[in-house]
Amino acid sequence: MAHIALFHSILGRRSVEHLAVERWRRAGHEAVAVDLFDGATAAGIDDGFALIDRIGWDTVVDNGRRGLADMPDETVLAGLSMGTGVVCELLPERPGTAGILLLHAFPELPAGVTTGLRAQVHVAEPDEFARSGQLPSLRQAAEDADMAMEIFRYQGAGHFYIDRDLPDYDPEATELTWRRMLTFLDGS
Repeated sequence: MAHIALFHSILGRRSVEHLAVERWRRAGHEAVAVDLFDGATAAGIDDGFALIDRIGWDTVVDNGRRGLADMPDETVLAGLSMGTGVVCELLPERPGTAGILLLHAFPELPAGVTTGLRAQVHVAEPDEFARSGQLPSLRQAAEDADMAMEIFRYQGAGHFYIDRDLPDYDPEATELTWRRMLTFLDGS
């Protein structure tokens, strides 16, 4: 059984995060969806950026930190789009992290990542928030940190392809992503 903390996208904590937590729990894991925006949600990406400007990035990260306060050191950190940035901000503070699951964005890996950390990255192809040109530096950073990183691209899927409430939703890519994530978690 894995413990998982999920950090939401720029749209706020919505049904997609709650459904993810439910699915992980049905698979036998402990999971929480951390609220980074104190209950606020955004109607779209531009509104989400305005919300972050109002709340402040430091507060968003502090909310993530508070959401992890009662979680075990070996908690798997998961992020959706903007949430991948929160994962990467908090990762250096949590050397016991069992793994990271990152969806809808390529991360900028922080310095000091624990050697051997397991990671999965799931992104659409093409995706403006996960451009192919970013792959070489991501692979190099993972190699430099001796990470076991798997990167999966989903051809023709939209940016938020796992969110059934958005036009980007792609049921086939979503199910494949879930199979891969559950296999990953079984190894945690």
